[in-house]
Amino acid sequence: MSASDANNASTGGYTLPTYPFRVPPEIEARAERRRYPVVIVGAGLAGLTLACDLATRGINTVVLDEDDTIGVRGASSRGIVYARKSLEVFRRLGIFDRIRAKGARWFVGRTLVNDDIVYEFDMSTVTSSEQPAFLNLQQFYIEWFLVDRIEALGRTDLRWKNRVVRAVQAADHVKVDVETPAGPYTLEAEWLIDASGLASAIREGFGLDTHSSKSTEDRWCITDVRFTKDLPQERWTWVEGASNEGRAIWQHPMADGVWRLDFQMAPNSDPAYVSHPDVARDRLRRHLGEGVEFELVWVGPYQYRAHLLDEFRHGRVFFIGDAAHVVSPFGARGGNTGIQDAENLAWKLALFLSGQAPERLLDTYSQERRAAAVENLEVTSRTARFLAPRSEGERTLRAAALALARKYPFARALINTGRLSAAHTYSSSTLVTSGGQCVQNVPIILADGKRACLIDLVSGTPCVFLALWSPSRTANASVVTGLRSLEADFPIKLLAVGTHPMVNSIRDADGTLARELRLEPGFVVLIRPDLHVAGVFAEGDLPALQAAATRTLGR
Repeated sequence: MSASDANNASTGGYTLPTYPFRVPPEIEARAERRRYPVVIVGAGLAGLTLACDLATRGINTVVLDEDDTIGVRGASSRGIVYARKSLEVFRRLGIFDRIRAKGARWFVGRTLVNDDIVYEFDMSTVTSSEQPAFLNLQQFYIEWFLVDRIEALGRTDLRWKNRVVRAVQAADHVKVDVETPAGPYTLEAEWLIDASGLASAIREGFGLDTHSSKSTEDRWCITDVRFTKDLPQERWTWVEGASNEGRAIWQHPMADGVWRLDFQMAPNSDPAYVSHPDVARDRLRRHLGEGVEFELVWVGPYQYRAHLLDEFRHGRVFFIGDAAHVVSPFGARGGNTGIQDAENLAWKLALFLSGQAPERLLDTYSQERRAAAVENLEVTSRTARFLAPRSEGERTLRAAALALARKYPFARALINTGRLSAAHTYSSSTLVTSGGQCVQNVPIILADGKRACLIDLVSGTPCVFLALWSPSRTANASVVTGLRSLEADFPIKLLAVGTHPMVNSIRDADGTLARELRLEPGFVVLIRPDLHVAGVFAEGDLPALQAAATRTLGR
């Protein structure tokens, strides 16, 4: 079955692929317990991204998943909005073209109060990247494309219907007990990655406190719909919808001509009642009007909560995605953050496992990604309070913002229906000398005249940093010799932006790279494998560059 066949029009639901269970070698050969460098638990968005990323960097992994399909069997579209940074990661992993071909692109968004448009925007020109600011696609497609790519790369042992029931740490490994249809077995992992999601048995087995909040009173109902007539490819958000008793509504396009409508429900609503197909159809008719024909694809309730581990590393176990942190869905900060967790851990594991960095580099995964999760919790909690005010004061402020936004542009920034996920700036990281911001995947021209993009320079193996140098007119041979020594001492690729007779060069396609980096003649920008800036340095300050390279490798 191809990915284009995933939506089953005859039943109205989603038909997902199933993958065969294969008897693990530990059972089939009745072999002694085997030890693997990296074992990932959970073949969801974060786990598959990590496995695929490590495979592109030459690292073999074992992935254990208790199911035999992608997505969640019988579930809805789930995550649907993928932000620019995630799309850039997928470009590096080799699946972006499939995502672009399948996904729904939109640029115009409208925010309404009943029938009044209080704010609208056009996102068609907001990015310098080769990837769009965002793209809508049902989550199971992303996971499907990742599985296909992982299988093509051939470095990952994907084990379906392998349920992890216990993990026990030792000094130099983690013992993992697994149950399968063919019986139980045990393996050992030098490093275990828990990507098993919200209800992680591994995390619970270690007794780690998630500081979980109680489920909020803010209840929602997801409704996936296919219309017989095309609608404008725009996102419409009702902060107050007359058809929904004054509560919020989202309307997003997705792939296969399916639309996602999220309806905010009353706090005391019964989840089973509000998600009953007949009730959902009545709600849709009130919202859309009697003349709009539609097919109900899927409907289901949800109620969000939040949690956050104190540390994302526990000995030889790392937690990524929802196993480490859960935020409310506003701004698509769940799945996108899990993807970026995977990217952050992947390049650090790859450098450590290849002997190019010490183990302490791995500690910075928790430092950097926990800070990102804290930021997401702060941002999404503000959105939640705007959409479901908890006090009379919050209700008054929201009413004032909506009233002012009708007339005054400054007030439109106060309307908070979800700030779209953005890459975290690692300004406080111990690996960063200065900067920490993420560089967009801008176009470049290689020395042979071929067009490429920045991410091509850090793709594949070996795992490299970039030192992008804008030569000054006074740069002499000793400066060049000093800069070129970085390539001998560190996994760094030195490139001159422009032309230089002694250094490999790239050209700035249209000035975008210089603007993005704020790169001036006489300076070098050190960029990490995840395209975050590690520091900016004068071209002649070799000690500072060497110290920064040492620092960003955790040496």
